[in-house]
Amino acid sequence: MPGAQAASPRRIYLLLSLTSLFWAGNVVIGRFIAGHVPPITLSVIRWGGATALLLPVAARHLARDWPLIRKRALLLAFLALTGFSAYNTMAYYGLQYTTAINGLLLQSVAPLFVALWSFILFRDQLTLRQAGGICLSLSGVVVIICHGSLDILLSIDFNRGDIWFVIALLIYAFYTAMLRKRPDIHPLSFLAVGMGIGAVLLLPAMALELARGATFIFDAESVASFIYICIFPSLLGYLFLNRGIELIGANRAAPFMHLVPVFGSVLAILLLGERFELFHAIGYMLVFAGITIATRR
Repeated sequence: MPGAQAASPRRIYLLLSLTSLFWAGNVVIGRFIAGHVPPITLSVIRWGGATALLLPVAARHLARDWPLIRKRALLLAFLALTGFSAYNTMAYYGLQYTTAINGLLLQSVAPLFVALWSFILFRDQLTLRQAGGICLSLSGVVVIICHGSLDILLSIDFNRGDIWFVIALLIYAFYTAMLRKRPDIHPLSFLAVGMGIGAVLLLPAMALELARGATFIFDAESVASFIYICIFPSLLGYLFLNRGIELIGANRAAPFMHLVPVFGSVLAILLLGERFELFHAIGYMLVFAGITIATRR
């Protein structure tokens, strides 16, 4: 990958780890705010707000890259539809009906979907090391979510919200695999165009959602949630993720998604007062070992 040798592996892994941390908070926030803000409206606020924050910084890059942006407008619109509009809205819709735990558990299958799309689109094959690392880190996710208990694993109840969440992950995995086709424009230009188009594409659906009487409660909790989702999982998370994939490729970056439920459990311990148990330690070690194996050359 171009630039991979120039970038420190520790820096790349830090970027991808921070993305997972921000996305873990996004799943928790998405579930917390369910019933306050409808999913399509929340997606528009997320991408519209992040675009507004980014534009002053990205303006000069957009001006320089505008000829190429116009030339590749169809591809950029397609990436915005899959990676921003459709994925995010379906995930928020799913969180209206499922739990944050289910969302975190389902998120762990995303690396497998990325590998599937990479094979279908570009005939990329996982190496034995990558496949073993993904499976090992996935087992760690299961240990954490299920508290090391087979009974808890078997008792997890999946519903229509989970189905929507899986569809969202399939779409996002497609976007992740397709990032290698992105135009050669500045990362800030790419992010501003993707988020901006993603918000615009959702405006008609948002108008219909609100016209049908969807509940929208504007209070302090909603505002705090808006601030978080606009800055961390959106602006910073996507910038870090796109850069990480650019440097090491989708298949090597995908296992870091297994850190989402890891960070989710840490947030539960720190913010909700849950106790640190032995199964946390075992799960964390399996996830980190799996990521180390999958990302080594």
